[in-house]
Amino acid sequence: MSVPYPFTAIVGMRDLQLGLLLNAVHPAIGGVLVRGEKGTAKSTAVRALAALLPPVAVVPGCRFRCDPGAPDPGCPDGPHPDGPNSPAASAPTRMVELPVGATEDRLAGALDIERALSGGVTSFEPGLLAEAHRGVLYVDEVNLLHDHLVDLLLDAAAMGASHVEREGVSVRHAARFLLVGTMNPEEGELRPQLLDRFGLTVEVAASRATDERVEVVRRRLAFDEDPAAFAAHWAASEDRLRARVATAREVLPRVRLGEVALRQIAATCAAFEVDGMRADLVMARTATALAAWAGREEVLPEDVRQAALLALPHRRRRNPFDAPGLDEEKLDEVLRENGGEDPPEPEDPGPEDGPGTGGPDGGPGAEGPGGPPPEDDGPGEAPGAGDLPRQDRPGDREPSATEPGGAADGPDSGPASETDPEHADAQGALPGSGGTGGAAPAAPAGEPFSTRPLTVPGLGEGAAGRRSRARTTHGRTTGARRPAGTVTRPHLAATIRAAAPHQRARGRTGPGLLLRRDDLREAVREGREGNLVLFLVDASGSMAARRRMGAVKGAVLSLLLDAYQRRDKVGLVTFRQSGAELALPPTSSVDVAAARLESLRTGGRTPLADGLLRAREVLRVERLRDPSRRPLLVAVTDGRATGGPEPLPRARRAARLLAGDGTAAVVVDCEAGPVRLGLARSLAGELGGPAVTLEELRADAVAGVVRAAGAAPGRAAARRAPAEVPSPRPAHGAPGTPAVPSHHSVWRTA
Repeated sequence: MSVPYPFTAIVGMRDLQLGLLLNAVHPAIGGVLVRGEKGTAKSTAVRALAALLPPVAVVPGCRFRCDPGAPDPGCPDGPHPDGPNSPAASAPTRMVELPVGATEDRLAGALDIERALSGGVTSFEPGLLAEAHRGVLYVDEVNLLHDHLVDLLLDAAAMGASHVEREGVSVRHAARFLLVGTMNPEEGELRPQLLDRFGLTVEVAASRATDERVEVVRRRLAFDEDPAAFAAHWAASEDRLRARVATAREVLPRVRLGEVALRQIAATCAAFEVDGMRADLVMARTATALAAWAGREEVLPEDVRQAALLALPHRRRRNPFDAPGLDEEKLDEVLRENGGEDPPEPEDPGPEDGPGTGGPDGGPGAEGPGGPPPEDDGPGEAPGAGDLPRQDRPGDREPSATEPGGAADGPDSGPASETDPEHADAQGALPGSGGTGGAAPAAPAGEPFSTRPLTVPGLGEGAAGRRSRARTTHGRTTGARRPAGTVTRPHLAATIRAAAPHQRARGRTGPGLLLRRDDLREAVREGREGNLVLFLVDASGSMAARRRMGAVKGAVLSLLLDAYQRRDKVGLVTFRQSGAELALPPTSSVDVAAARLESLRTGGRTPLADGLLRAREVLRVERLRDPSRRPLLVAVTDGRATGGPEPLPRARRAARLLAGDGTAAVVVDCEAGPVRLGLARSLAGELGGPAVTLEELRADAVAGVVRAAGAAPGRAAARRAPAEVPSPRPAHGAPGTPAVPSHHSVWRTA
C-alpha cells in the first residue's frame, strides 16, 4: 500500500487546506472545488485528506457501508437489523477516485440484464457512487467529465441516493458523499449546475517566493527518497491535526449562529446576486464550521467574511468568460452595513493547525526529512485563509510572454492607415513576432448575442456533446444490433423478436421466454456530439478600416459562447500581413480563446490562402490526435485576398483542398458598405458550405442559417431530406482543376 503525502507537510496552500478541513468538520457544507494551474499540489492535498478523517461504523458485510444506527431501509443488501444492539464494525473513511474516462456502469453500478431476463434474478454490481457512500468522492479534472456522468453526479448529490434503471429493472441505494473536485481552468469550465453543487471553491497558484519553492522541492525529494521515514517524521503533526478535526466536530453542534451573522449572510448573498438559496445555506454552515475549528461556540463577523470568500466566488458568475472572484471591498462594506463594524482580517491560524504549511510546497525548514514538523498551537486558535505572499494569490502574478497582455505581444505602433488599409504595413512582421508591423490597437469586442446553431452534417461517433448528430450511449433509440460484449442497454423488442421463433424447438411448455445468449440485442442510440470548432479570423487592414473588427469580435465571442454551451473544443487561427498564425491551439477552454480574441490586433494585407492552409494543417494534426472528433471550420472574413502571386486563385485552391479533406465549413461574411463584391460567398462555395452575414448569424434574425443557404438550387428537396451541397467548381483562372465532390448535408438549425 502506497504511503500518502502528509497533509501537514503541504507548503503554502492554506486556502486549499482550510477548505478541505472545513468539509471534514462539517460534511454538510457540500464539498470543495479546487481550481488552479497544473503542478500546484491539488491532487496531493485531496489524497492526504482521507488519512485525517475518522473511521465510520458500518453494518458488517454490507457492500454499501450502511450505518448500523440508521441503516438504509432500501439497501440492496438489506434488510439490516436496527437498534442499539445491532452488529457494527469500524471501517476507515474511503476516498474513491472517479476517472475521467469512467463509464456510466462503473459510476452508478451495473445490472446483469442477461440473468434478469432469463432467470428473473436481479443481480447488481455496485459502482463508485456506492463505494463513496459516507466517504469522499474525488474527481480529478472534473471539468473534463462527460456530460452524462455529470448528470448522474448531480442527481446523486441532490437526492443522496443513486437509482439504476435498465429496461424495467430498478435498483436504488444510498449515496451520500463529500464531493471534491480539482480542475485546471485552462482546459475548460464546468457546467453551472455542477459548479453550484460544490459547497466551496478555492483558487490555487504556485508560489513565486524563492524560499517557499525551495522548501517544496526539498520536502518532495525527501518524500520520494523514503516515503515511510518522511511520513513518520510528520506523524506527530498529523495526529494533532486529526485530533483537532475530532474536537471541532464535537464543538460544532453547540455553535450558535446569531441574528447579526444571519443578516450578514443573507445581505452578502443578495448583494452579490447569487442564484437561489443554496449559497446562504452553504455560507451559514461554513461560518459555523469556522467557529468550531477555532474552538468557539459563536459565529463572529470574520467567520462570515471567510465563509463568503470560500462559498460565493463560483456562484456569482454571469458569463462563461468572466473569471470567478469576489470584490473584497464590496464584501467589507456589506458586512459593515449589516454588522455595525468592519470585520477584521482573519489571523494566521498557525503553521500546522490552521490549514498547515506543508505539502509538496511548504514553508522554510531544514531539519529532518523535508524540514521540521510545525508546533501545535492548540485548537482554539482563530482560523483563516493563511498568509500567502501577495504574488501567490490568483490574479496577482504578471502575465507571461505567451499570455495575452504579456511581453510577446509587443507594443502597438498605432492604427493602420484608413486610406490604404491593405498596404498599411506591407513591411510589417507577423502578429506576435515582436514587430508591430503597423498593427492597429486591439478593438474591443461588441456585445455577444445568441447565435444560430451550426452543425456538422452526417452522423458522427465523437465525444458526447450538444452540437451535431452522433451515435452515442444516450439519446433516442434508432435500432438494434448484436452485442459485442456484456449487454448493458438491451433492446427488449428486438430480443423478443429474435427469441420467439425458437421457443417450440427449445421445448418451452410454460409461461415465460427461453432465452439464449444469441437472442440478446442491444439498443443503438443517436444523440449529440461535441466538435472541434476552428475559427479562422481575418485580421487584415480591410477589417479595421471600416471599424468592423468590434462587430466581428462580438460575433466570434458569441460563437465561442455557443461552443462552450455545446461542449466543443475550440481553436483560433488568424491571418494578416504576410502570413497566418495559430493564435490558440485547439483546447476545451473557451475562456482562453476569448482572451486571445480580445487582444487581437488588425492591419496589413490579407493572406487568405495562408490562413486556409494553416487551418488545414491544424485540422490534419487534430485528426491524428482525435480521429472521432469531427471538425467545423468557421471562417470570419470579407473574402478578400491580397499579397503574393495570384492571391485569389491560390486562396480558391486552398479552399478546395479543405473541401477535399471533408472539412465542414461555414463562412461568416463580414463585407459591408453599399458595394459588395460577394467574395465571401464565392469562398463558401469553394469550401462546400454556406455563407452567412453577421446579421443572419443572430438567433433572432429573420434570415437564419437555413435561409442563408436557401438560395441554392434544389433547396425544396433539401427540406424533405438531407441533400448534397453542389460540388465546388474549379476556381476562375484554373481550368482543368477537377471538382471535388462534397458530402456535406444541408446546414440546419439544431
